[in-house]
Amino acid sequence: MAKPIKVIKNQTNTPEDSEKLWSEITRQATGLRHLLHRQPELTWQEAKTSQTIRHYLDSLQIPWRKCEQFGTLATLAPEASGTHIALRGDIDALPIQEEAAVSYASNTPGCMHACGHDGHTAALWATAAWLKAHEDQLPGPVTLIFQPAEEGGHGAKALIDAGALNGIDCIYGWHNWPAIPFGQAVCPNGTVMAGNGTFHIRVRGQGGHASQPELCRDPLLAGAAMVLNLQQIISRRIAPQDAAVVSVCSFKAESAATVIPEQALIEGSIRLSKPELRQPINQLIEQICQDTARSYGVEVEIEIRPRYEATINHPKAAANFRQALQDHLGDNWQSNTPTPIMASEDFSYYLQQTPGAFALIGMAEDDAFTKPCHSPLYQFNDRLLPKVVALFASLTGAPLPPESKLCASSKG
Repeated sequence: MAKPIKVIKNQTNTPEDSEKLWSEITRQATGLRHLLHRQPELTWQEAKTSQTIRHYLDSLQIPWRKCEQFGTLATLAPEASGTHIALRGDIDALPIQEEAAVSYASNTPGCMHACGHDGHTAALWATAAWLKAHEDQLPGPVTLIFQPAEEGGHGAKALIDAGALNGIDCIYGWHNWPAIPFGQAVCPNGTVMAGNGTFHIRVRGQGGHASQPELCRDPLLAGAAMVLNLQQIISRRIAPQDAAVVSVCSFKAESAATVIPEQALIEGSIRLSKPELRQPINQLIEQICQDTARSYGVEVEIEIRPRYEATINHPKAAANFRQALQDHLGDNWQSNTPTPIMASEDFSYYLQQTPGAFALIGMAEDDAFTKPCHSPLYQFNDRLLPKVVALFASLTGAPLPPESKLCASSKG
């Protein structure tokens, strides 16, 4: 493991000292990102990742505390009297085999950072390094939340239940977004990312020989009807003004070419732009499947698992974030990407508890860094690291790094 930078707090840095410090922080953050990318760990398995984060914080002489097994909280300027800001970075990877041809590719078969959480973690550590060097000038405390288990593991909820938000006045987070050009972002008031859930439908019939369908109760045929009928929820049962998705993603009815199967399994995803849509969508899924099952003479078992609620920004915090985005990305920072994005985030748990905002920040440059999150070809754009540190410094009221002077070169 490379030895991280040791930042010494100094209020009398010259511009040359500041440039040198900033260059070193950026270099080390990029190295940390590549290190984390080589050693990805799945949700609630982030032992080596959390150990690395804590080692890097130790090198900055920043005290930290464990929150749940793999979560790490570090607070700067704890005695400052101003607003207590929290900044969050997620640390887990995904069960995907990497196909991107990079020199720091994953060393773990079937596991990779396919969503950029290694970049989020490196950006938060770089923020810690910059804030530590200017800790005396922070107007209020700043808590850094290195969170495990974002990818479906409800890590945010676990950390909140363990006290991660105690004393926090406002929280900010972000996610890289390959569909948005570098230098642009979105941070609306209200919903920025959708809530989600999954459904699991088991259709039980009576199998038999393909030549005697009258003696069977075909679960495959009934399941196919359910798939078609479920599509009516969004097109005919939900108002067009309400953004929602019901996607059937898996249909399994394994058998042979001359055998009608005993059962079929249908699974899929629900996305909703506001919490009040969850109950009617869930009820419609159950009603449609039960009614269809009766008409085909089969039995059905329906399990609907809620995952995350919508990520809903608070207007004042979102306005603060938008101002920082304009200051550091330029006047053309606002992307025309429609919101809400129908992907989901467990940052929603934080925003249910305390004021804050979440932004999607673009990273695409020409044809590079455009592979979507969760793709085996996904790559994170390291040029985002200094941009995000400048944004976070601005939001916390810290002195701005030299990166903030370069926003003209990044105008969208």
